[in-house]
Amino acid sequence: MRGPVREVGLWDPLLRAFHWLLAFFVIAAWGLGQFGPAKMTLHFWCGYVVAGLLVFRLVWGFFGPAPARFSHFIRGPGAIAGYMRGMFLREPSYWPGHNPMGALSVIAMLAVLAAQVTTGLISDPDDYINVGPLASYVSGATRSKAVGWHNLGATLILILVLLHVAVILFYRFWKREDLVRPMITGRKQVREE
Repeated sequence: MRGPVREVGLWDPLLRAFHWLLAFFVIAAWGLGQFGPAKMTLHFWCGYVVAGLLVFRLVWGFFGPAPARFSHFIRGPGAIAGYMRGMFLREPSYWPGHNPMGALSVIAMLAVLAAQVTTGLISDPDDYINVGPLASYVSGATRSKAVGWHNLGATLILILVLLHVAVILFYRFWKREDLVRPMITGRKQVREE
């Protein structure tokens, strides 16, 4: 038998600020990279902010409040399979934090963003304008390859963001569970076990 549902304080203010700032600066960097001016100064600054946010999240993932810690939401294959069995039931999951599938998406997004920042820092697109600030510390071949990797990363980020939004909509309209409000208020309905 499943336990009762209650509202708990889950996401701390710093984690919520991180989430919304990351969303804003990733979207801004992506848009500037795709459609922005030829001189990518604003794109670079968005990337620097994303880098700082990623460092914060790494630290917060080990030393922040319990729900923000990686140890709180990273699960093994058994937990992932168990969650997947009930994922398409038309009822809220009331999971206390990131569910096992959401944890995978968090790790994937953080990893792709870290790779994106790294390739941006070492890229040299041979235009003599938009050279990454650390490009001189790697070989010419690596600088050139980093441009392609950075372009691939932009596509992967777009896919992950669209998938993230699609899953939020799936939870809202299929499972009848609002995942946006808890990331604004910090409070979420969870099931007591």
